[in-house]
Amino acid sequence: MTVIVNIVPNPRNRKSPSNRTRRDRSRDRTVALLAYDGVNAFELGMALEVFGLPNVSRDWYRVAVCAERPGVPLAAGSGVKIVADVPFSYLAEVGTIIVPGWLDIEASPSEPVLSALRRAHARGVRIASICSGVFVVAAAGLLDGRRVAAHWAHAEALMRRHPSLRVDSKVLYVDDGDIMSSAGRAAGLDLCIHIVRKDFGAEVANEVARRLVIPAHREGGQAQFIPSPVLAEGDPLAELCAWMRTHLNRDLTIANLAGRARMSRRTFIRRFEEATGTSPGEWVLQERVMRARSLLEATGMSVEDVATAVGFGTSDVLRHHFRTRFDTSPSRYRLGFRA
Repeated sequence: MTVIVNIVPNPRNRKSPSNRTRRDRSRDRTVALLAYDGVNAFELGMALEVFGLPNVSRDWYRVAVCAERPGVPLAAGSGVKIVADVPFSYLAEVGTIIVPGWLDIEASPSEPVLSALRRAHARGVRIASICSGVFVVAAAGLLDGRRVAAHWAHAEALMRRHPSLRVDSKVLYVDDGDIMSSAGRAAGLDLCIHIVRKDFGAEVANEVARRLVIPAHREGGQAQFIPSPVLAEGDPLAELCAWMRTHLNRDLTIANLAGRARMSRRTFIRRFEEATGTSPGEWVLQERVMRARSLLEATGMSVEDVATAVGFGTSDVLRHHFRTRFDTSPSRYRLGFRA
């Protein structure tokens, strides 16, 4: 059985390219989803669900699904065919392009697909790939020399076909500014939420996550595979993690945490790494930086007060870790966010 899904954007969500200036594009909220033969329907639909949610924000995204030949059904696997009515010429006029997974990683994307991506990127459009969509962006020559995220099962093939790439098969996603990439399919959802957070802040991103019934945020550097990702209710570590998130200003040393979990130091470290995919120290550091970012976005607290509130002690320590994670200072991040 073949199912044909006809995707037609709401005309109110589109602006005529001829009426838009370069300045408009730099602040544009339009997201284009790339559709092509061999597109992954799940990832296309996932991105459409995130960026096409209604009634999220007054200045919410406008979404279009673009195809090389509008109106022509495209094979998307599992008997699904997708029909999009927006041409590739629209891609150079948007703010962000989402490149969903490419079903046959050994096949080469068509030249019109690659040319459209090159033109859009040359005009300052942000490009984000989901899972094997990275093969499409790489084939366009836009990733040479860059660090990219890749699904662990595709990493070797990606390195073989594009040896100039610095492929990371351990992380969920990589944000390289104008180009982003993500690993497995669920990691693509994490990347979409990350984009929302960058564009609208933590509060809106959390609201989107709540509406989709997914975790509010997973850091891009988090491991792709975690043996025991869900902690059972009543598990000492589940309770401990919840407590730590509300007491980040405390002295969260290994000794103190192991004692609170009623485990030996060695057992605690082993159990924690098995459950979260990271060390206790790295987990605490990540939570502190994320909480600091939220406070910078949502409050007028001074950098010094934010540092104290999240347990860094001094603004110098906060600045060091914040710059390591986000390549900017807390003050500059706040200015950029409010701009």
